Amino acid sequence: MRDPIIIVEGKNDRSKLQRVLLSDVPVLCTHGTPGTRQLEKLRIQVRDRQAFIFTDNDASGRRIRGLLRDVFPDAEHIYTRKGFPGVEHTPEAYLIQQLEKAGLEEHIRYDSIDPASVWSKEDF
Repeated sequence: MRDPIIIVEGKNDRSKLQRVLLSDVPVLCTHGTPGTRQLEKLRIQVRDRQAFIFTDNDASGRRIRGLLRDVFPDAEHIYTRKGFPGVEHTPEAYLIQQLEKAGLEEHIRYDSIDPASVWSKEDF
């Protein structure tokens, strides 16, 4: 796999992902719905890296994902569950699961998981 780069909507999404990713994976922001200038800036930053698009599972996130799909037709798409109010509010354990599903396990900081947040009903 080429060097990965992840595109998210906002700085809070970026901060959340940076907590679970090694520093070798840049996380870029669209800063909301990107215009032509922002899309071109992202295209230049991505260059020949493998792009991953990780936007919220709401109307705005789907619209942004559509714009990014046009610019990055070969990008991989990562999704958060509908019940989570955006990437920034997705539990770290679930983020890691989605990043693993996308094939990014060698770039994950597994030491970042708060042990208190990882439990199952069998624990009780």
